Amino acid sequence: MKKIPLLLTVCMLFFTSVNAQRADRSKFIKDSLDLYISKALTNWRVPGIAVCIVKDNKVVLMKGYGIKELGLMNKVDENTLFMIGSNTKAFTATALAMLQANKKLSLDDKVTKYIPEFKLEDKAASEQVLVRDLLCHRLGFQTFQGDFTFYNTNLTRQDVIQRLGKLKATYPFRTRWGYTNAAFLTAGEIIPKVTNGHSWEAYLKEAIFAPLGMGNTLALSKDLPTSLNRTVPHTIVDGRLTPIPYCQIDGLAPAGAISSSVNDMSKWVLALLNDGKVGQRQVIPSAAIQATRVPQDIVGSIHHMNGENNFELYGLGWFIQDYSGHRLVMHDGGVNGYLSSVTLSPQDNLGIIILTNTDQNEIFEALRWDILDAYFKQPFRNYSEGYLKQYKANTATEQAEDKKLKDSVLLNPKPLLPPNKYLGKYSNEFYGSMEVTQGEGSNLEMRFEHHPKMYALLKPLGGNRFYVTFSDPTLGKAVFPFTVQNGEVTGVRVKVADFVERGAYDFKKN
Repeated sequence: MKKIPLLLTVCMLFFTSVNAQRADRSKFIKDSLDLYISKALTNWRVPGIAVCIVKDNKVVLMKGYGIKELGLMNKVDENTLFMIGSNTKAFTATALAMLQANKKLSLDDKVTKYIPEFKLEDKAASEQVLVRDLLCHRLGFQTFQGDFTFYNTNLTRQDVIQRLGKLKATYPFRTRWGYTNAAFLTAGEIIPKVTNGHSWEAYLKEAIFAPLGMGNTLALSKDLPTSLNRTVPHTIVDGRLTPIPYCQIDGLAPAGAISSSVNDMSKWVLALLNDGKVGQRQVIPSAAIQATRVPQDIVGSIHHMNGENNFELYGLGWFIQDYSGHRLVMHDGGVNGYLSSVTLSPQDNLGIIILTNTDQNEIFEALRWDILDAYFKQPFRNYSEGYLKQYKANTATEQAEDKKLKDSVLLNPKPLLPPNKYLGKYSNEFYGSMEVTQGEGSNLEMRFEHHPKMYALLKPLGGNRFYVTFSDPTLGKAVFPFTVQNGEVTGVRVKVADFVERGAYDFKKN
């Protein structure tokens, strides 16, 4: 979920040297990886990372680096839990594919067969949506559309399904790919309908976690804070790395709530690369694994540092792409304070798992490519350094823009209207209600119906524009413009970070 950081079109500089081209790449994993990761932790300001590589049905590397929480010397190990974000989706898609293999349902069944109340704003589309459509992001929504309402809020799963029916799709049904977390939640809620009432989390535990020996893995985000061997989430606020609260996303659990360790995740990846077998036991039907890897949609084009330009596709809970002549099945995951990646190269019997406890890094992705290059006998390109250079440039631009806004606030500009004119309740047909209240001095605060633990602080920029910071730093910083007619406030446009949702919300004053 995300950040899903969808880094689909990043064009980076080559860092290949003659010596790198001549080097024996087989030694990178054994001799150079520890140094590479240690340097990356410092450069990317990542407290902790856990890495696992499996090859030919064996664990080649499984190791924790760094610490669980900034300021404490509790080291990450192979059993330390991280939230894996949208890497949850592959579990949900596989679970439904298993139920298909066991004749409990068909992925081509209509969703309304199991959830009669399911509907979209487009009535014709509502009647056509298949279980498969939910698992490959082709309902017609823009990527992350609706997630400010759904993500880390107090809405229940049934609330999310009901409210999804009010969301106006950006594109016609099945014409465009758009990453839709609420669709995966809906898919997960089909599981109780065909398993005698077993919830999504219960079914995953009994059908996947327990048989694979994933004894430490948690399906729900509410259970992570009470676990003993766990990381703490981090982000960067005003240039400083800081711990943040755990997100609570069990209302979207099938889309991104799982927490796991590299030890447990290695068992998942080993089974996926071995046609679902653990020893002689067939834990996951081979047909279920293959069903998730069939391309369903074109996501877009992607440019690699090796100069290749390829299409990126989406199966069921997995991205699919070619790299250096190898077909990859992969996914990234991002929730508040965490980023992760899981990568399979089935033809090479190779799997890579990378878990980090900050949401402001790209080492979780860069490391994947450098490991793949080592196994694919490609030159060392140092993806980490390449990504870091671009990241610093982007961060500098963002900081400069934010400084301009802060400098404007320091000039103490007056809003166009008296502060009390902005106070009151506002509503958005999709989200619900929001209230503007009086904060300290002339500052205003926003309180949102479905985010009871979060508020937004508004400082005047002059006119009817306000500089906004959220108590939850992952929601970003923004400028909210109020609309005024005949001297009265009529509404406000609310925008959170693209990490959560790319579109804006127009609230009307009641």
